[in-house]
Amino acid sequence: MAVTALPAHKISVTDYVSGIAAGDRAMLARAITLVESSNPEHGRLAQKVLQELLPRTGKAVRLGITGVPGVGKSTTIDQLGMNLISEGHLVAVLAIDPTSKRSGGSILGDKTRMNELAQQKNAFIRPSPSSGTLGGVTRRTRETMALVEAAGFDVVIVETVGVGQSEVAVADMVDFFLVLLLAGGGDDLQGIKKGIIELADMIAINKADGDNIKRAQSAAADYKNALQIFTPHGATWFPPVLTVSGRDNRGLKELWEKVLEHRKTMSETGEFTKRRQMQAVSWMRDMLEDRLMSALKANPDVGAELPKIEASVREGTLLPTLAVDKVMAMMGL
Repeated sequence: MAVTALPAHKISVTDYVSGIAAGDRAMLARAITLVESSNPEHGRLAQKVLQELLPRTGKAVRLGITGVPGVGKSTTIDQLGMNLISEGHLVAVLAIDPTSKRSGGSILGDKTRMNELAQQKNAFIRPSPSSGTLGGVTRRTRETMALVEAAGFDVVIVETVGVGQSEVAVADMVDFFLVLLLAGGGDDLQGIKKGIIELADMIAINKADGDNIKRAQSAAADYKNALQIFTPHGATWFPPVLTVSGRDNRGLKELWEKVLEHRKTMSETGEFTKRRQMQAVSWMRDMLEDRLMSALKANPDVGAELPKIEASVREGTLLPTLAVDKVMAMMGL
């Protein structure tokens, strides 16, 4: 029986590590499933695998792409990925799907929207549910990123669900954060949150094709002017604004050149290394918060009293801050 036919938690750490290092797609997919599992046993095994693979990670270009629904993220990534593969790159796309807080279900439809890229042997597309929490995005995406890097993918693209809190989390785990926007939607400068703009390493006005080219160019000029009032989040890089067409493969070559220029500039000044180091510490802190919440929920004393405490808060008889103090005291903190 092939190793990859075994249940994910029955495969040894050695087999996971050797399989992923050799580029075994089935083993990589199983390791990602292990990372996404909420089973504590799976989590412990996943951490052992990641620790062993750590020396093989960190070399890829990490590109985050966000934008409002309908901006053309998947089409742009599909074409950009094809361009990169033609240049000899191995491209992994991690597409974060929104998860319903009511049903727990997610669409996971990104593979169907990246038709060409999904058929390439040098591409790996993994749609992952966000599990309805920012922490879920942060932990699973960071660990999945490490796994695909260890498997040899030298470009990792993280596509986010839209514009919101998860985008801020993704900006904190990639080297370059690209914001895609549309022109001709009314007041373009109101089309996206200021906080996201301030995080952007570049803005690209998408769908600059056909009759929309002039509107895209006008929107790009507006954003260039608007960026003048924002404080750059880097000392040596000011976010450029481009017009692109994912559909027509227009401007994507220039887009990628900017990504590489940014990496070169940041590496020369030492900001690239500093950014990666800060991201590693941020990952640790996010994991710590995740573990603390898990420990809290698993505590029998808290489990017995928490419904009563929540009821008191809901009824307005207990101040939320005092409720937190009570829970912390039960944890001995």
